[in-house]
Order: sequence, then C-alpha cells, then structure tokens
Amino acid sequence: MRKNTFLIIIFFVFSFSFSQTIGLEQFAVGFNNPVEIAHPPNDSRLFVLEQDGLIKILNSDGTVNSTPFLDISNLVMDVLFGEEGLLGLAFHPDYANNGYFYVNYYNNSEQTIIARYSVSSNPDVANTSETILMTINQPYPNHNGGTLKFGPDGYLYIGMGDGGSAADSDNLAQNLVFSPTNPTRVLLGKMLRIDVNNPTGGLNYGVPATNPFINQTGKKEIWAYGFRNPWKFSFNRLNGDLWIADVGEGAIEEINKIVNPLTSGLNFGWRCYEGNSTFNTSGCAPSSTMTFPYAQYQRTGGACAIIGGYLYTGTVYPNFQNNYFFTDLCDSKIRTINSNGVITATSPFLGNNFSTMGEDKDGELYVASYLSGVVYKIIDESFANSEFEKNGFSIYPNPATDVFFIKSSTNSIAKKVEVYDLTGKLLISKQLETSIENSISISVLEKGMYIITIETNDKNFYTTKLIIE
Repeated sequence: MRKNTFLIIIFFVFSFSFSQTIGLEQFAVGFNNPVEIAHPPNDSRLFVLEQDGLIKILNSDGTVNSTPFLDISNLVMDVLFGEEGLLGLAFHPDYANNGYFYVNYYNNSEQTIIARYSVSSNPDVANTSETILMTINQPYPNHNGGTLKFGPDGYLYIGMGDGGSAADSDNLAQNLVFSPTNPTRVLLGKMLRIDVNNPTGGLNYGVPATNPFINQTGKKEIWAYGFRNPWKFSFNRLNGDLWIADVGEGAIEEINKIVNPLTSGLNFGWRCYEGNSTFNTSGCAPSSTMTFPYAQYQRTGGACAIIGGYLYTGTVYPNFQNNYFFTDLCDSKIRTINSNGVITATSPFLGNNFSTMGEDKDGELYVASYLSGVVYKIIDESFANSEFEKNGFSIYPNPATDVFFIKSSTNSIAKKVEVYDLTGKLLISKQLETSIENSISISVLEKGMYIITIETNDKNFYTTKLIIE
C-alpha cells in the first residue's frame, strides 16, 4: 500500500514539474491608475503608487488603508500624455532603521525629480517634507522612465528615458557630450547610479567611484546608456541579476539581462538599434561595442509597450522557478522568459491593461491593471483538484498557515492523511477520527507548496495540493 501511495506522489510531482498554467487571483481593488508596486525590506505590506501623486498601503490580507501613506499630488504634473506624474518608489535597504524612501516624479515644471522622504512616527504615514536629490530637465512629456531601485551594491539605480517625442530625434540616448547650457540633458536615455549614503560636493548624494564616467564633468551619475524608455527594471532579490525592459519604437519590445556582478558602462543600442534590428545607425559606434537584448518580441496581436517585471523567486509555485515574468500595456497577456531565453505568453486576460508588476517580501508576484485599478496575484493553476473534489473531499483554508481542515464526503470518509514535500518526502502522517471533518496541524512546516494524500475507509487514495503561507 505504501508503495502505491509513493508512486501516486511521484507521478503527481513529475506531472506538475513540467507544466504550468498562469492565472490571476483578484487581490485588491479601488486604485486610481496604479503605476508601481513596491515594499520595504522584510515588510509584508505592499505600497501602490497612483500616478496622480498618492502612495497607498496594501496589506497582506488584501485590505487598503484609507489614509494614503504619502500624497504629493500638488507636486506632480497632471497626467495629460500618459507618462507624467508619480512614477517610481524605492525603499532604503535600511528603511527599518532610517525610515528613508525615494520617489521619482514628473513635476509641474516638466522636470524629473528624484527626492527623498521619510516615514513618520506612524509606520503607515510618511512625513510630507522632501529632500530633492536630482532635478533633470525634460524636452518632451513622454519617455520619462520612472523606475528606481536599490541594487545589490547598495546604490540607487534610476532609469531615464530618451526625453520623448519619437525616434530619439535629439539623439539623447547615445549622447555622451556634456552641454553647460543644458547640463542635465546628457542624463537622458541612461541608467544612473548614485550613492545616497555618502553625499559629497554639496549634493544630497554621492557618486560611486566605479561609475564609468566618474572623472568626466556632468556625466558622473551615468552607469549605462542607450535606452529608449526603460519602463520597469528589477534586481533578482536572491542573486542580484538586473533585468531591464525597454519599450520599443514601433516594432520590437526588448528585455535586457545583466548578470551580477554588474558590468558598468554598457551601451544598450538605442537609437542605433531597436532590439536586434537596425533602426538608425547614422553616426553610431560599431555594433560590437553594444549590448543586445537577452530576449525580444514583435508588436503583434495588439502588443504596444513592454511592462517589465521580476524573475520569480518565491516558493509557493515551484513551477514558476527560473522564469522572468512581464507583461504588455495593451494586449493583457502575462509573458515569461525561461532560462533559455524563450518567451511564452498566456491568452489575454480581457478587460485589463496592465501597467506594473510587483513582488512581495517572499518573492510572490502581483500585477496591476491601469484603468480598472485592480491588483491581482499571479498564481499557478496547473494543479487540478478535480478528482479530489469530485469525490466529495475538500481542504480549507488553502493557502493555510498553522492548521488546515479536511472535510470528507458522506459516502467516503478520510481515515488517514499524509503530507509530502515536492520531492516525495513524507513529513506528516496522521490517523483521522471517523468523522466528516478533521483538523491537521502544520505549524512545523515552512512556507511553500505540499502534496496532501488521503486514504479513505474504502481503501482509495486521493491527492491534492496545499499551500502554506
């Protein structure tokens, strides 16, 4: 009998390991044009940015605080062309002690502002006074980038678009010539890197000594260049790899990957190349000096603008491991890139236009719909409970924390339950009372996914999954 049970488990895990079905589970509603989801280190709360200038707290139970964490709607430009407003949020790695966080917004004077704020004595409300770190003039209202993240080196990375209009008409992404008459223009189309912990030279920040243009006037902050509009980048929270999604001009969307330890001074090719294809190579450096995408896709089937995401590093859905998740603003599909660089897309999740993705402290993934204001949790639906449920059994709650319940059918009673990990190792075995409903303690188990097998009074076995959060 034990051998048969073990074979059931091995078959179940083997089948699970080679397939996945990406699904969305509604997690929270009521946001107005969400454009970023972030969280402080080791904090179970999610912080959702609304483009008109509000940051709201989304709790782990799906509730949203009625009082915004921060309201700077008076500072940000009204969203007229789709890319203004509050765009980015990053919490200091030592936020638990210093309370600092950083925002990226487009102000009423058509400038990108990088500013520091701090939390008040109330952990759910921020102080409203700001310290401006950087002010960057923008020639047009679009292609503002917006993302900022702390890297594994502790420095703050800032994604800047090429200034807008179309086709990088001012050649700003490739430009490395500093102009005293417009000193911040050279920073457009770049990835910037600054040291927020060691201000120098009268600035509210320092510049890492390893930045590639550290000794060149006006360019010290530049870490990489050749970007059109890097709408979302992220660092793998486990190994520090950097993933950058760069919106294309009209034909190709691209994803770039830089393996940690990160190489500085890379040229990612725009406006000379759109993805791997030639765009406008007039005056460009040789292609051998440029870094081309890790993966790309064509603007077909309604796709219009890549929305960068995260490499899955959670534990609830093992099938998601080693996949980078991202989406597109217009076609409502969730896409993944596997370790071979192959892109796979879901069918459209109709009625959505996804504008940002996020991850929680445990690496589980979320995606927000811009117009509907819904935040979804990304789930793996490939485990089917049909046989388990068809025969009248259920387990709840699922996901569970310290205990779960098994409810039997009236025709067949569960008399024994066993809990296995995904390798088939038996972790819990318990004889059940001859009743319809039984409780099983799982307080000794870590977060993740497990296999539950029950043996019934008529000598049958049924298997399902259990998620522990």
